[in-house]
Amino acid sequence: MIDFRLDEEYEALRKTVHDFAQNEVAPVIGGFYERGEFPYDLVAQMGRMGLFGLPFPEEFGGMGGDYFALCLALEELGRVDSSVAVTLEAGVSLGAMPIFRFGSREQRERWLPALCSGEALGGFGLTEPGGGSDAGATRTTAKLDGDEWVVNGSKSFITNSGTDITRLVTVTAVTGRKADGGKEISAVIVPSGTPGFTVEPKYSKVGWNASDTHGLSFSDCRVPAENLLGERGRGYAQFLSILDEGRVAIAALSVGLAQGCVDECLRYAREREAFGTQIGSYQAIQFKIADMEMRAHTARLAYYEAAAKMLRGEPFKREASIAKLVSSNAAMDNARDATQIFGGYGFMNEFAVGRFYRDAKILEIGEGTSEIQRMVIARELGLH
Repeated sequence: MIDFRLDEEYEALRKTVHDFAQNEVAPVIGGFYERGEFPYDLVAQMGRMGLFGLPFPEEFGGMGGDYFALCLALEELGRVDSSVAVTLEAGVSLGAMPIFRFGSREQRERWLPALCSGEALGGFGLTEPGGGSDAGATRTTAKLDGDEWVVNGSKSFITNSGTDITRLVTVTAVTGRKADGGKEISAVIVPSGTPGFTVEPKYSKVGWNASDTHGLSFSDCRVPAENLLGERGRGYAQFLSILDEGRVAIAALSVGLAQGCVDECLRYAREREAFGTQIGSYQAIQFKIADMEMRAHTARLAYYEAAAKMLRGEPFKREASIAKLVSSNAAMDNARDATQIFGGYGFMNEFAVGRFYRDAKILEIGEGTSEIQRMVIARELGLH
């Protein structure tokens, strides 16, 4: 029979991250959120715990674990704060994973040890101004000039792209034309500080206020020809496969937020009194919290299945999209209900549910919108 119990190693990791999130992140993250400040100390602690190296081999400085281990960590962090969780998610699945999956031996040895230790962060430059969900509408170009790529263009909404420890951004760029006249899109590693590479001012965001997000611009930015990541002309396909994995990770983060809403509401329902009794004794509150737990539980099963298929080497595109869609919906719905249960206090950022509400919406947009997930699911069912 199917057994969803975690083995001892996974459970030990889950508990370790849970304790870190509750004891180290929860007491201080509200202040970082209010100030819009990146939590370098917390990121450094996660690095020392080995979280950034979870799914990577030990030979490159990783922990020798797998992607499901990363998802468990993301869920536990997401129960407390999404800014810290998405910093880990993007650092691993978007910053380091493309180099691990598609990089040369030299590229792996150069970049992965620092990325796995959390001493450095990497960004993933796919989205462009005006492009939105149409990731194939790439306008950024990279032209080969002798032994250098000359990059020109811009990217939008790039996580981990402007911190003091950001070392690189891998960008998709048009490097030529295919035989059919279509765009040849490749991936190029651009190290931070390269002349012509400008990190734009940070965005003023609705949520994820303690995470790092910038627009990027490239003006005659020259990088060595060996900074091509993977096969020329395969950059778009490579990044789509990276997004499939990333959707499982975002699903785990979303489940964390959804479960965090349940945690906060259970605590509040036992403490808050109205009309002479604890509000948890009222059926209206009980039913709301029951529905919230149902959503979180169902969404968790969805990402567990997607991760299991991924680790078995089976196709998991459909399951990844289902998990991402179900989990982001659960996060948004639970955040709405939690805010309602908290009433006026839920509208205050000093309470976690206020931050959860602000953070939940982007989960229905980032790593592919809910509409994109439905398109993927339909196509995987044979509907074209």
